[in-house]
Amino acid sequence: MEVSLISVGIDVSKAQLDVEIRPSGEKQSLANDKVGIKALVKWLAKIAPTLIVMEATGGYERQVMRALVSADLPAVVVNPRQVRDFAKATGQLAKTDSIDAGVLAHFAEVIRPALRPLPDAATVELRALTARRRHLLEMIAAENNRLEMTSTAVRKSIKAHVG
Repeated sequence: MEVSLISVGIDVSKAQLDVEIRPSGEKQSLANDKVGIKALVKWLAKIAPTLIVMEATGGYERQVMRALVSADLPAVVVNPRQVRDFAKATGQLAKTDSIDAGVLAHFAEVIRPALRPLPDAATVELRALTARRRHLLEMIAAENNRLEMTSTAVRKSIKAHVG
């Protein structure tokens, strides 16, 4: 008896979740808010997918991912570059949210990336603080480089305000 694998791709944006299911090709768009995410979880729980894939989007995917994992649904966040390379390799050059959801579902079906546990709250917080520190250090370095190139009067003014 052949087991039917159900793969789901979710293209996550700030305002919307575009979803495609393979092999059925069923599609749906939902709001990326508490109501939309709740509806998504309820819908996918009924389908019982084998794997749900979404790209890292700089944070917009976090709430969706937590909701899916909390509902014991098999979801994973993948590197967008891998998915883009996969899309190119399969000849899919067009790029819209709906197409991206289909590419993600196809990626899930073919590549089947491994599930990874979600980091705990302390790890998430530490990563955010580390990223913020790195950004601040980069900004300080850039300002120091600019400071070397400014006129003496401007340099004195900046040093007086910065200390």
